[in-house]
Amino acid sequence: METVQDWPIFGLVADMRPALAAAREQGRAMALATLHASSGGAPRGLGAQMLVGAETMAGFLSGGCVEADVALRARGVLAGGDPLRLTYGEGGPFDIRLPCGGRIEVLLERIAPDDPAIGALLDAAERRVPALLLSDGLRRACLRAGETSDTLPEDFARAAALARSSAACAGSGKRLEGIVFRRFAPVQRLVVLGHDPVALALAQLGVLGGMEVFLVRPKGPAAPPPIPGLRGYRRGAPGEALAGIGLDPWTAVAIATHDDFLDQAALLAALPSIAGYVGLLGSARRLPRTRARLKAAGLDAETIARLRAPIGLPLGGKTAWEIAVSILAEVYATANAAAALRPASVAAA
Repeated sequence: METVQDWPIFGLVADMRPALAAAREQGRAMALATLHASSGGAPRGLGAQMLVGAETMAGFLSGGCVEADVALRARGVLAGGDPLRLTYGEGGPFDIRLPCGGRIEVLLERIAPDDPAIGALLDAAERRVPALLLSDGLRRACLRAGETSDTLPEDFARAAALARSSAACAGSGKRLEGIVFRRFAPVQRLVVLGHDPVALALAQLGVLGGMEVFLVRPKGPAAPPPIPGLRGYRRGAPGEALAGIGLDPWTAVAIATHDDFLDQAALLAALPSIAGYVGLLGSARRLPRTRARLKAAGLDAETIARLRAPIGLPLGGKTAWEIAVSILAEVYATANAAAALRPASVAAA
């Protein structure tokens, strides 16, 4: 988290879970702001969050219109412990206007460092399973994938049932009885196979974008590349490396080895998996031969059709950074499309 300053670097953080984990480890209480309802234009979607400490903050809720006020009020919540329900835009403070003409509603609550629900949420993140967090400002509960609402208070159980068939975040309406819920998916993971400038640029951009990034270079040097924030580096064969990392629907695999044998091994491991995205760097001329080899190896047409190649959106760029941006854009587009189609019940069965 960054200290509040003139340049809102703190707004580059979108996922509050790492900051919550750090505060929990350090024994610090934090104030969590969740945008749970909106109307008209709004720069952030439902579920946008800010985390505010005594001297730090992370995340943002608007284009800079309300953050200072939220931070100011958060200090009071930290001191007194009472939650606040804030409205900005129509019905909100007259001196704070949203240029987009919209209206947002925010729940601001104090999070103790030993909060059990936050502990369960962070456990779900560590185990890479979806979770549903519910709160009325004073009470919180977290349901991880596979858990039922049997042990929840009756009003929370009703809210959890509504959450299974509603948007990613909500907290308005009589049926929710003032309870705000927000679904959390595992952090987007990016596995890059390769070592050329495109692979390194892609890995670095993924880290900057908040992804959990692994780099795989079979028989590569012992030392990892100088990319701060890289989650892991693997030197084994593609299949072995991918199995060790683990592939799930929130994992994107980008193959850029420039070696037919390594490409084939990586594709045979990634395409039949449940990875949300599998892309291959290379020219369109190579594709028929690549698909033929995959078919000869036993993959069916449906599995082969999962391959994104040539990798990336057609931005027309040729530099390493331009190609990396095109790949990352396709990964984001694929992940967002999958999230929109994924049933809500996956977050709390």
